[in-house]
Amino acid sequence: MNRRHVLRAAAVLLATALLAGCASPHYLQLNPQRSVSVPQVGSGQAVTVAAMDERDDDVIGTRTGSAMSTAVITVSAHELVPQLQREAERAVRDMGFAPTTQPGNGRPGLTVSLLHLGYERGDSRPVIDEAHLEAVLEVKVTNQGTTYTGTYTSRRSQSYALRPGRDANRRMLNDLIADALDRAFSDPELAQLLAR
Repeated sequence: MNRRHVLRAAAVLLATALLAGCASPHYLQLNPQRSVSVPQVGSGQAVTVAAMDERDDDVIGTRTGSAMSTAVITVSAHELVPQLQREAERAVRDMGFAPTTQPGNGRPGLTVSLLHLGYERGDSRPVIDEAHLEAVLEVKVTNQGTTYTGTYTSRRSQSYALRPGRDANRRMLNDLIADALDRAFSDPELAQLLAR
């Protein structure tokens, strides 16, 4: 084989790999971690903590932006909810409370719900594409007949020349949800109601 044939074969293989990569679905296992400090208001009281996924579908978008694309991005509720539960319990523990999953009569409660997780392709420009990501969390705290509900939205736009791969998408979505968790647990109203 001469050099031209080798280069042509390499170019065909590269193009095939890129096209296959563009069409392949991404099943992402996320592990978002809260990084903000929380107010220290508890003194060991038990708090019932729960996490839920209120989305209608595990598919959060497509890598191509086309609704008919096979390049879907999926974040499974049954894999994400335990991670949200872990982070909610860690936040409650860091506040000075004792998190539990057992409901108790008159015990304060905190529920974290994922309302929305979205991945959309933005407006294309020459050579550059853009992805728009959004996460919406709702946190509900109940204590002594009083309920406080907060909604916390995190948005991110990411420009790219080459479509992000699985690891890049995982990092972006982990950072997105972590930011929403940070917004939620830095809300002083949550801690104040739990400590009442």
